[in-house]
Amino acid sequence: MNFVGIIIGVSSFLCIGLFHPIVIKAEYYLGTRCWWVFLLVAAVCVAGSLLTEAVIPSTILGVVAFSSLWSILELFKQRERVEKGWFPKNPNRKGK
Repeated sequence: MNFVGIIIGVSSFLCIGLFHPIVIKAEYYLGTRCWWVFLLVAAVCVAGSLLTEAVIPSTILGVVAFSSLWSILELFKQRERVEKGWFPKNPNRKGK
């Protein structure tokens, strides 16, 4: 039996599920000014994916990279959701 597809599928599911609360917390505590951290994580993971010969780790690094890139967009969308009142605004944070 070949479990590579299942391992990659579960890893992708967990990665996407993990990034959702990370984006919410990042926007709450840091605002959108932390977008570059997601970009840096994506760049490191893309490089790691390109340099890794094993299929599963390379694929997982690629999924993390593109989940991180997608999180940049979601970070700015989260700010809009907060402005609409769909999510709580951090009263202690100044500015955006």
